[in-house]
Parts: sequence; structure tokens; C-alpha cells
Amino acid sequence: MLIVFLSLIVLLGFVMRGMKTVPEQQIWIVQRLGKFLRQLEPGLNWIVPFADEIAYRHSLKEEAIEVPEQTAITQDNVSVILDGIVYIKIFDATAASYGVKHPVPALTQLVQTTMRSEIGKIPLDKTFEERETLNAKIVEAINEAAMSWGVRCIRYEIKDIKMPEDIRKAMELQMTAERQKRARILESEGIRQSHINESEGERQARINSSEASQIDRINCAKGEAEAILSLSEATANGIQMIAQALGRDGGEKAAALQVAEKYIEAFRELAKETNTIVLPSNLQHPGSMVAEAMAIYETVKRKPTSPYSVPVEK
Repeated sequence: MLIVFLSLIVLLGFVMRGMKTVPEQQIWIVQRLGKFLRQLEPGLNWIVPFADEIAYRHSLKEEAIEVPEQTAITQDNVSVILDGIVYIKIFDATAASYGVKHPVPALTQLVQTTMRSEIGKIPLDKTFEERETLNAKIVEAINEAAMSWGVRCIRYEIKDIKMPEDIRKAMELQMTAERQKRARILESEGIRQSHINESEGERQARINSSEASQIDRINCAKGEAEAILSLSEATANGIQMIAQALGRDGGEKAAALQVAEKYIEAFRELAKETNTIVLPSNLQHPGSMVAEAMAIYETVKRKPTSPYSVPVEK
């Protein structure tokens, strides 16, 4: 019984020694007598004790690796100091075990050499402007080289870029000059646009003023034309009424009296306009002036009527 009991204890220890519990997101590599046998998935697994051994343990989680500072030379021969961080993940545990001896140090060295190579392809100014493009190119180069290692680079980020002090001061001066240039350009554009707006406003004001003046002159001309037309109509009506009145009894005497009055009034108004006037010799006889006025009236009366004259009603 003792032998059986001891045998059971030995068997139980043998079984327990062969039982392996693999955590989640891990892959264990099993070797039998130094040769690759299989991968242990997460959960409870069993191996042959003494013949099988766990050679490698790999985590399938994404891992962040800091890349130490290093010096690189840009395309325009400026030395800069860069550091960064790379995010990797093992997708093939077997290749990560047998493709490279130490995956993380090898990947770090690959990142540094790739970074120096990519920095040397661009000038210093583009290093700051195209950081995202630079990160993408480094990730692409790392994945192409590390594919046989069973490791995939998820992303790479440049943490800091340091440059010599004199280069930094020169870049600050350049940025200040660029800002001042843009400010002057914007100010000149504003002044130019202001002048354009003022000239456009003056032009529109002149156009409006000329249009208003034109409309005013047109209205004045229309008013004068209507006034002349009304005056002409009134004169024509007056002449027609005078002609009708002359044809009645006593009309000629009234006309003679009116002509004499106008004649005398004309001499009175003439004396107000100038100091030098020509007077008839018989000015002391008002009757002679009336006689002359009546003679003028008789002369006009005896002239033949024009075809355009107004007919006198009898």
C-alpha cells in the first residue's frame, strides 16, 4: 500500500508539473528537447515534464518603447537631437522567438537608424512642418524591416527636436520677420481696400449728383417750355381778343388812346435807364407826341395783313 501511495504521489506531482496556466493576451513557446513543438494558448495547458519546456513567453499587448536621444543631420547640414516613442505589438510569437534574438533592443536600433535616414532627406524647416509625414514614413520603414521578426510597429511619435542655440535664434528672427511681413501686407491691403472703397463712394456720389442735376435741368426745361407755351397761348388769346375788340364800335379810338399812353410811358421809362436820350423836337407839345403815335398806328393799320395774322371780326 505504501508503494502504491508513493506511486500516486509521484504520478500526481508529474501531472502537476506538466500543467501550465497561460494568462490572457500571452503566448508561450514550447520546445521538446530543444526543438520547437507548439504554442500554448491562454488557459490551462499540459506539457510533458522534463521533455518539454517553456522557452519563450510573449505578450500580445501593445507596448510602448522609448527611443533614446540621438543626433541626426538634416538635408541642409544642421545637427539636431531627437527622441521619440514607438508603439509595437507582436503578431507572430514564433517569428518573434526565432527571427531575432532580442526583439525590443533590435527594434529600438532599427527605429534610430530609420529616423536618422529620414531626417537626412528633408531640410530643417520641413522637420517641424512635416512631423506627421515623418512619423508615417518611419512606421512604414520599420514595418517593412521588422516583418520577419513577427513584430508590427503601430505608430511612432517624435517627442522633441532640439537644435543648436544659434540656429534656434536665427529661426526665431526669421519667424518674427515673416510675421512683420504678413502684418505689413495685411495693413497695406486694408489701406488699398479703404482707398478703393472711398473712390467708389466718391464716384457713386458724383454719378448720383450728376443724375440729380440732369433730372433738375430736365424738370426746369420742361417747366420753362410749359411756361412759354402757356404765355404764348395767353398772348395769342389776348391778341385775338384785341382784334375782336378793334372790330367793334369805338375800338379804334380806344386803341389810339392806348398807343398814345404806351408811347408816353416808353419815354418816361427811357429816362430812368440812361442819362443820354434822343428826344423829339416837339417834346413841349404832348399833343404832337400823341399825333405821332396815332400816325404810327395808322401806318401799321394800312399794311396788308399777313397770312398768319389773326382775322378781325367785324
